[in-house]
Amino acid sequence: MPVTSVSSDPKTLSLTIVGEYPVKVERLWEAYADPRQLERFFGPPDYPATFTRHDFVVGGLAQWEMKGPAGECYGGWWRFVAIEPPRRIELNDGFSNADGTPNTDVEGRMVVSFESTKTGSRVSVVSYYPNVEIMEQMVVGQSEGGRAAMAQLDSILAEPLAAKE
Repeated sequence: MPVTSVSSDPKTLSLTIVGEYPVKVERLWEAYADPRQLERFFGPPDYPATFTRHDFVVGGLAQWEMKGPAGECYGGWWRFVAIEPPRRIELNDGFSNADGTPNTDVEGRMVVSFESTKTGSRVSVVSYYPNVEIMEQMVVGQSEGGRAAMAQLDSILAEPLAAKE
């Protein structure tokens, strides 16, 4: 299994999920940067994601939705704060309103870091919550969902790196 650790820290209001993969860091980066690849693993297997928008530039907005097995739909958004290929992505995130617009009442932050290892590469996804109450509500679901989502990466990473135009 690619996930090597999942840990939460109430002092920093954070959840960290780390995965290691037998590919070069550039290949791992591409999976996170390309919305068509990202939607193949972003949601847990029973809740596939679709990115309806993915402006992968600093200040850009990404919007996604996950549909569950009973037809339930959950939406969310990201606002890209920093993009440092192929090392780091920082974004603000939250859920969407019923009409699909970003709900900014409860906003979190996520930092995705990539590094080379002796056997390939490592990704660390750190989610920061605005307060303890929200962290307590979210951490179990995000831990389980993140572990299930990242387990889907192996088959995607086995595909060749896309050719640059």
